[in-house]
Amino acid sequence: MNYKKGYLVLLLTAAVFLQSCNSGKGQDGDNQMSALPTDFIQLQSGNADISSGYPGSIEGQDNVDIKAQVTGYLETVYVKEGQYVQKGQTLFRINPSVYNEQVNNSDAALKIALANQASAKLEVEKLKPLVEGNVVSEMQLKTAQASYAATTAQVAQAKSALGSSKINAGFAYIKAPVSGYIGRIVNRTGNLITPSDATPLTTLSDINTVNVYFAMNEADFLRYTKAKMASEDQTGNVELILPDGSTYAYKGKLENASGNFDRMTGSMQLKAIFQNPDKLLRAGGTARVKIHQSVEDVIKLPKTAVKDIQDKFFVYKLNPQNKVVMSPIEISGGTISDYFVSSGVKAGDKIAINRIDVLTDGALVLPQITHSKQN
Repeated sequence: MNYKKGYLVLLLTAAVFLQSCNSGKGQDGDNQMSALPTDFIQLQSGNADISSGYPGSIEGQDNVDIKAQVTGYLETVYVKEGQYVQKGQTLFRINPSVYNEQVNNSDAALKIALANQASAKLEVEKLKPLVEGNVVSEMQLKTAQASYAATTAQVAQAKSALGSSKINAGFAYIKAPVSGYIGRIVNRTGNLITPSDATPLTTLSDINTVNVYFAMNEADFLRYTKAKMASEDQTGNVELILPDGSTYAYKGKLENASGNFDRMTGSMQLKAIFQNPDKLLRAGGTARVKIHQSVEDVIKLPKTAVKDIQDKFFVYKLNPQNKVVMSPIEISGGTISDYFVSSGVKAGDKIAINRIDVLTDGALVLPQITHSKQN
């Protein structure tokens, strides 16, 4: 009888044990079923490249408006629109007849002045021995010497007038002050040209070197200035993206084009200087200036891993229990695809890079972890 009771107790104990084991396995199974398969990256710290693009306008190193310095009828146009000319090459000729006659008149006036000077000099030389012999008074000699001085001044005045008339005659031939490409020529042969004309005869652009002008916002300007202070060598970090999407073959260098921020836009005017030996870039064109800056010891996080809630940024961080913790982060910059994180995460943290729209704080996940890549 006692034997049967002991056997019954043993059976009951075994049944309770099996039930508890099955219950534990069911709960674990339920947890596994509710966990979300999620991809994570393990963050690393390293160097990164920040590139920023700005629309810009192209101008030649020298852009000169060619205007007349004398009035007259345009007689000859020696160049064509779009032609490349050398410094000193004649571009236009205004009818020089009036100015040539002024030169002739001034030359004749100079000859008269020289003749009067020579006559006055002879008078002085004639009176000197007569004064010494007391034939004439010393006052007559002084009068002759004053007359000679006056004629000498007249000679100088006539020479100046001749020089001015020759300069004006020279202005009838309009020459290139620099080498470059000729722009549009508005006037044609026979038009009356004056120095007060609002429209220049043409424009001349020296494009061996070009400036690309653009505006940089205050935050980017401060970052650029700090980088420049750390390294004076700013060559090679500026690229030019052409309208067809291609990258210009030569690197550029940045310089300030203004000393102050524009109060209306809050931006600073800068210029990127590029060599243009192939004459591919032309004044009046447009391009996009791309500036590269190297950032050291930065944590880079894909933008797809960041949740934006009312201008605050969050990530889902994996804890040892395979649960995610919604953590706020601070962003210091970034690229098109990545953020640079200044606080909130550190190297070694595992951050969810998918399912961030369905994850919640404390959610259980099945993590698949890869390492982040740093440049």
